Amino acid sequence: MNVLVACEYSGIVRDAFIKRGHYAISCDLLPTEKPGPHYQGILQDINTKSFDLIIAHPPCTHLAVSGARWFKDKVEEQKEAIDFFMYCINLPCDKIAVENPVCIMSTIYRKPDQYIQPWQFGHGETKKTGLWLKGLPLLEPTNIVEGREARVHKLPPSPDRWKLRSTTYQGIADAMANQWG
Repeated sequence: MNVLVACEYSGIVRDAFIKRGHYAISCDLLPTEKPGPHYQGILQDINTKSFDLIIAHPPCTHLAVSGARWFKDKVEEQKEAIDFFMYCINLPCDKIAVENPVCIMSTIYRKPDQYIQPWQFGHGETKKTGLWLKGLPLLEPTNIVEGREARVHKLPPSPDRWKLRSTTYQGIADAMANQWG
């Protein structure tokens, strides 16, 4: 299967699919943090018609309800974020997953097909994440564990805080590769 993981610099989801024998490439404006197939640039430059599965992680900065108090000051940025989210969900591919935290897309577009939590996939933390699916089954929990720490929400301010908050948990990436691959 040919898999495109859009808006991923970490290589975590990409590598989970490669490990299962699929061809997978990540794409992001940033360079990849792990060696592997990666296109550094904009998603719109990629011919997405050649992929069997696209998993997109569009930036949530201007979509997540956790930042609602700043929405009034970022009208244009939010419009661009909404347009990009919709671009991702409407790519010409039969199987698409778009992930984002609790966000305004639930109102503007539609509610996600499901919400997942890291603690359902072997990580004792909370980070409620929505999955908008096209042609894919719901992601089934693989390893429900104790612990419900909101670690990512408690990260102190730092230049890399946004990167740390946006990184996909390995257990979730493995579940995607095992169940959707």
